[in-house]
Amino acid sequence: MKNKTIKVDYLARVEGEGSLVVNIKGNKIKDLKFKIFEPPRFFEAFLIGRHYTEVPDITARICGICPIAYQMSSIHAMERIAGIKIEGPIRDLRRLIYCGEWIESHVLHIYLLHAPDFLGYEDALQIAKDHPDIVKKALELKKIGNNIVNLLGGREIHPINVRVGGFYSVPAKSEFLLLLERLKWARDAALETVRWTAALPFPEFDFDYEFVALRHPEEYPFNEGRLVSNRGLDIDISEYENNFFEEHVAYSNALHSVNKKGESYFVGPLARFNLNFDKLSPLAQEISKEVDFIPPVTNPFKSIIARAVETIYACDEAIRLIENMDWNTKPYIEFEIPEGTGYGCTEAPRGILYHRYKVSKDGLIQSAKIIPPTSQNQKQIEKDLYEFVNKYMNLPKNELQWKLEQAIRNYDPCISCATHFLKIEFINE
Repeated sequence: MKNKTIKVDYLARVEGEGSLVVNIKGNKIKDLKFKIFEPPRFFEAFLIGRHYTEVPDITARICGICPIAYQMSSIHAMERIAGIKIEGPIRDLRRLIYCGEWIESHVLHIYLLHAPDFLGYEDALQIAKDHPDIVKKALELKKIGNNIVNLLGGREIHPINVRVGGFYSVPAKSEFLLLLERLKWARDAALETVRWTAALPFPEFDFDYEFVALRHPEEYPFNEGRLVSNRGLDIDISEYENNFFEEHVAYSNALHSVNKKGESYFVGPLARFNLNFDKLSPLAQEISKEVDFIPPVTNPFKSIIARAVETIYACDEAIRLIENMDWNTKPYIEFEIPEGTGYGCTEAPRGILYHRYKVSKDGLIQSAKIIPPTSQNQKQIEKDLYEFVNKYMNLPKNELQWKLEQAIRNYDPCISCATHFLKIEFINE
């Protein structure tokens, strides 16, 4: 009989506070919990009573790494209520700022948070001692993504230039053109990153996932599309809550999201890659084929390669958008918003981010619903952990613990983002 208890009080190299407990007795798992104990942040409650124009700036503060995703999902929900659809240069500028967010977030995860797992280092500082060039390249790549967000968003963290209907202002064409050469360097560096990540050592761990992502008929998804899966799902985002549900678990301050069968599902770069490979740029498809990374990919440890491929796409797309942009555009369109309910869903670096808002006739928020990617992946993460322990139970305890922490980091969980739920019950006495 083999007994093991693995307890990780604080997970490293993830955003926010979480822990892991695994109890094995007699070669059977008696208990396994991925706990999120970060205090709830109540953003949905903060929004009630605020004017709809304030929502993008408030939701941007949910996450310092992917504020654009929160802004864009809220903005699309408001524009749906208003009955407006953004086209042309403003739409292109939205894709451009999303490119910046994907670049900086993906590079941060690949090199500084996830790579140490594969290379046997405690953290990126240890990598820097032995391989300073790798870390320097990562920081330069990330900086380019931040520069795009800073230029279009007004600042790198919690941008302030994004609004319902467009942007408050559009920087001069000359400022964007200054980014082009650096983006071309970034694209080459991203190519090297794909080759580098594809050569990392991966455990054998393939699983039958339901991948869920946006899909657009003409482009790799950032802001728009229908929700699809590899198991036949194909819905408008307004049908999200008819197909996915949140449930409370006693040991977590974040809700678990499940499909209508009560089962887990997988969102994020690997889901997007599997469902939208044909919409990647030719260069991104070419390098994927070169390293034999072709759908279907069902090993979550290889999500690091998917992030690298998406970084190439984001660089490619940013270059295309800057070179073909019509700069003679008004930064936003005028509109009036009626009373109504709106839905928004965009692809944050970590996966689909769903928003729903009910707005009164005076433009005030009456209710808000925000479901971040980490909430949607949390049940799947636990399932991965369970399956991994079953398969590799006989590994030495320290090695098993290391791999289980890595299995969590495969999803780049943004734990703080997942802990803002609040159920309010009013009792009239």
